[in-house]
Amino acid sequence: MLIDTHLHLIDRKRISYPWLEDVPDLNADWSYAAYDDMAQRLGIEGALHMEVDVDPTDIATETTMVAELMAQGGTLMRGAISSARPEDEGFEAFLDRLDLTVVKGIRRVLHVMPDDLSRSSLFRANVRKLGAHGLPFDICALARQLDIAIELIDACPDTEFVLDHCGVPDIAGGAYDDWAASITRLAQRPNVNAKISGITAYATPDWTVDTLRPYVGHVIESFGWDRVVWGSDSPVCTLNASLERWVAATHDLTAGASDDERALFYAFNAARIWDLAL
Repeated sequence: MLIDTHLHLIDRKRISYPWLEDVPDLNADWSYAAYDDMAQRLGIEGALHMEVDVDPTDIATETTMVAELMAQGGTLMRGAISSARPEDEGFEAFLDRLDLTVVKGIRRVLHVMPDDLSRSSLFRANVRKLGAHGLPFDICALARQLDIAIELIDACPDTEFVLDHCGVPDIAGGAYDDWAASITRLAQRPNVNAKISGITAYATPDWTVDTLRPYVGHVIESFGWDRVVWGSDSPVCTLNASLERWVAATHDLTAGASDDERALFYAFNAARIWDLAL
């Protein structure tokens, strides 16, 4: 069983995505039906929808879209990781309104925001509240921001965190040492998990599995098999690959692991982190 913990769906007729205008290769509708058709043939048996940095007025609409998909017979959809604004005074009221049968986690995109956003006392106090609600917080930060991510994690010891995309290493630029050191430090925090998701987007178009292997290997070695999860980052993974090619690369990258290790990485860790029924 393969659980996709990082699926983006885009419906431009229903929801506004201001950032898409700057990314023409992704500025299209990416439907659940098209994903489902491919995912079922690739052995993906469940998926979490990852928020797509929608206009703040459309956050609830995005969650409703996921709830509708979850209600369909035979759906792969297991829940939503919702966008949120922990920097806002109304964050606690927002949490109280959530349907936790749909919303399984929270993310606030950080890599396109000022570095100091997550350093405010209000932001940290609100992220601390996620622990009491049983909601993990996904961290999407650049490699250079990982020490800032560590500051947030240390300020919120009772909240569970998931580091997206292996911490966004600059694979295309060959950067490794500073990123690797930050990953090692992050992994020392027991409330942090790592998501190996769509890192082909950070490589050059001619990447091979061996290009990715040092990065994936270091994340798994640092966190251990019981704190890593898989994600497609579809459709972002299509920038330098495809869903099919990323799944194939995943199987190649984990070929030396035991059946138990692969089961943890492919599905069971995700079930633990986001309280999913398998």
